[in-house]
Amino acid sequence: MSTLVKTQFATPSYLNGFFGKDLFNEFNTPAFSGSVPAVNVVESKEGFRIEVAAPGLQKSDFKLNLEKNQLTISAHKEQKSEEAGEKYTRREFKYNSFQRTFTLPNSIDGEKIEANYADGILSILLPKREEAKEKPARQIEIA
Repeated sequence: MSTLVKTQFATPSYLNGFFGKDLFNEFNTPAFSGSVPAVNVVESKEGFRIEVAAPGLQKSDFKLNLEKNQLTISAHKEQKSEEAGEKYTRREFKYNSFQRTFTLPNSIDGEKIEANYADGILSILLPKREEAKEKPARQIEIA
């Protein structure tokens, strides 16, 4: 089973705007004490990657929805069990669900978002638009 490591560092203001709140402090609140899966966000020159730790779920349990610049990740799993004996029937129902919404920056190309679920980790790739990608330094000729 994979473990995700949460790194503490000062978050630039554009990342705070990307998530709506200070993401790294938000996980320390009681609201995130197990009811919502842990999330890692990694930025590269090419874009962002969101990793959601959600073991025990199937790919079909997830829904990803992009509306304007709002990416909503949700999952719902329902488990039923029934045990019958001579004079009794016991039924148990268990429901697990969560929903997270991220406000994406304008630099994300919404048409190229991809997702993959493997080994209990949902990975969502959010590529940057070409014009938003960091360009290499170049020397400018003086005419």
